[in-house]
Amino acid sequence: MKKPVLVGILIVAAILGIMVYGSLSLSAHRVEVCINFKGVLNCKTARGATQEDAIRTATANACGEMASGVTDSMACTRSEPAKLTVLQ
Repeated sequence: MKKPVLVGILIVAAILGIMVYGSLSLSAHRVEVCINFKGVLNCKTARGATQEDAIRTATANACGEMASGVTDSMACTRSEPAKLTVLQ
């Protein structure tokens, strides 16, 4: 195998390794958040580097399916969770 090809393969492998390692370390906390918005209850699970990040992500995911438009989305994400379960 030629040297430039080998160097290219090593660079790609290193980048993939860094991406996998970074993804695994960001999943330190896992939560389930249930949001009740306009009479609709939706629960989502998310992971994050911190518990607050995981809660924010799960809330945004739950609201994404229920809210329509910017105003509803903002109101939904600012509402208190109906249920919050720390899974990890």
